[in-house]
Amino acid sequence: MASSISPQARAYSTTHVFGALLLLRLVNVALVQTFFQPDEYFQCLEPAWQAAFGEGSGAYITWEWQHQLRSSLHPTLFALVYKFADLLGQYVVPGLRTTLLLWAPKVTQATIAALGDFYTWELARKLYRHDSMASTTALWMTVLNPWQFYVSVRTFSNSLETTLTIAALNYWPWEVFQPPLKDKIRTFGSIIRSREGAKSLRISLILAATAVLLRPTNILIWSPVLFFTLMPRRLSQALLNPTLKETVVFLTEILFCGLLTLATSVVADRLYFGVWAFPPYKWLYFNLSQDLAVFYGENAGHYYLTQGLPLLCTTLLPFVVLSLWRSNPNPYASKGFTVLKWAVFVTLAVLSQISHKEARFIYPLLPLLHIISAKMVSSFFLYSSDHYATPGQFRNKRYLIPGLLINLVIASYLGIAHQRAVISVMDFLRTEYAAGADRPSPDVIDEGRFAVFLMPCHSTPWRSHLIYPNLSVRALTCEPPLHTAPFSYERVFYRDEADRFYDDPISFLSEELWPSKSAFGEKGERVPPYIVGFEGIEPVLTEYFAGTGSGHGVGELRRVWEGWNGLFTDDWRRAGKLVVWETGA
Repeated sequence: MASSISPQARAYSTTHVFGALLLLRLVNVALVQTFFQPDEYFQCLEPAWQAAFGEGSGAYITWEWQHQLRSSLHPTLFALVYKFADLLGQYVVPGLRTTLLLWAPKVTQATIAALGDFYTWELARKLYRHDSMASTTALWMTVLNPWQFYVSVRTFSNSLETTLTIAALNYWPWEVFQPPLKDKIRTFGSIIRSREGAKSLRISLILAATAVLLRPTNILIWSPVLFFTLMPRRLSQALLNPTLKETVVFLTEILFCGLLTLATSVVADRLYFGVWAFPPYKWLYFNLSQDLAVFYGENAGHYYLTQGLPLLCTTLLPFVVLSLWRSNPNPYASKGFTVLKWAVFVTLAVLSQISHKEARFIYPLLPLLHIISAKMVSSFFLYSSDHYATPGQFRNKRYLIPGLLINLVIASYLGIAHQRAVISVMDFLRTEYAAGADRPSPDVIDEGRFAVFLMPCHSTPWRSHLIYPNLSVRALTCEPPLHTAPFSYERVFYRDEADRFYDDPISFLSEELWPSKSAFGEKGERVPPYIVGFEGIEPVLTEYFAGTGSGHGVGELRRVWEGWNGLFTDDWRRAGKLVVWETGA
């Protein structure tokens, strides 16, 4: 029985579980060598780099940070990590300092991911109570999930939001939804007013408030949780309902913890931006009122059902769908499962109304889905005590083994192979720069661009991988048309810099990027020693440098590095190998 386990033994068990999860995620982050989406770098590591090392450090700061759309809490965490790594780097050889700066955020994110796994297991244990097979299954589901392997160790705000959410849910007073244990009388007030209960509630509220400030849409998860916790029994799933006085106490705790977290965030934003700002308002204004979110793509209303959930759940999708559809057959189970289901339904329903959708926007739902479906997965693949076989022994292996193999193939390909070249090329450029910096005349490095990236914007990491502040590089930009009104002619036909390059590459190179004469009669930007792009632009570069324009006579275009970037791509501009050409400039 769970009640027979001493607190010391339980602490020993949880410590070892977390240690194993941390080791797993450290191996995970070492294996993941691929690129997923730009926000991993440009919405976290780049602003963190600038916060740690100053404006002259070479960080790429996107328009969102210039207009205070993002909370500074996320990059501030990694800025502190960078400062600590830099401090350690002062006592080691220069090459090792680079390694420290590359690995410090990786280790930090691996720890965040391990905490997310750990709290998924902890919440499952609370809700399933004596059903240790189901809670253990929930842990294995998160460990073996390909999406978790691929995304949890990346520095997305969604990854941090997911861990904050499941941790906050773990500390929530779920006892109000559970049938009381034998001979134990409880009330709503006795749960939240006890020393341990009040402490857990405050931790939950602070973590939840942080998640909401980080990603305002996180409030969608908490709305059903709060509703069912405080509503009268006839409207709620709670078995213990609060009195009016207890409701006031509960709401006071919410107000206190929320204001405390908000004040901390406001001060952090003031220190980061240098002005008073409230990012949630700016985020809502630009993305909803100004309709700028659609600039990054529109999706069908069914996207989260037909693509988002399958991406998150992969081989577990049938169990997740059935578990969400069916009611809990066990009358003694926690009613908290129904609350979690409503959190999933409300979040999916509301986010489906927003034009711009991405699977990672519903990532915080994944731990909930693991917990909700763990009982069904456990019953399908493991024998219980009701069977003649040994409890916990595997069954239905003809489905289990192929499912595990599919997960392994997906995780391995996406984490190790798919879009690997756009990461590796940064290592090449950094190494070439470091070698050239030791030469007697590093004028190419100090007086002009070292490389230019002729590819869709934000296709690679930036300063977090280039490291050296004097390694000057340039990429095509894709800033949204902030100056235009929604649905205006200017907005509809707006073409960013990357669009203009692919519309007419030769004209762009000759007239915008490297013009022989500018509007003021001065020479344009010089051609850098290296050009980085996908191999599809090689005929364009050959024509440009062999023609009579400003590229003629600069030097002979020569491949010096190339890397395989995956089996497929959803963008024709990223097709083929990634190539680095030396220009001879």
